[in-house]
Amino acid sequence: MKSNCCQKGSKEQARIKEIKHQLNVINDINRLRILCLLRQHKKLCVCEIFKSLKLKQNLASYHLRVLLKSNFLNCKKQGNKIIYSQNKDKAKLFNKVISNLLKS
Repeated sequence: MKSNCCQKGSKEQARIKEIKHQLNVINDINRLRILCLLRQHKKLCVCEIFKSLKLKQNLASYHLRVLLKSNFLNCKKQGNKIIYSQNKDKAKLFNKVISNLLKS
């Protein structure tokens, strides 16, 4: 039995590679904790995030950059602080893609 999503070079294969990349991004306990914290509090600066999660500031900043680069987060400069929030459009799209992939 052949399936289009399993064929090298297919459109589905490219989509699966992108899904794999996104799963790799969130396959880290600290990144999942950051997403959870931002889901609860909506908007936070790095100082609030690293204190709440008991992480070193540079480690929290690193994970925020990874999430930001992959569009899981939005950021906005407010004075001398950068405020982070979840990218709700990305979350909806990611949920839809995963749901469609796992549909029976």
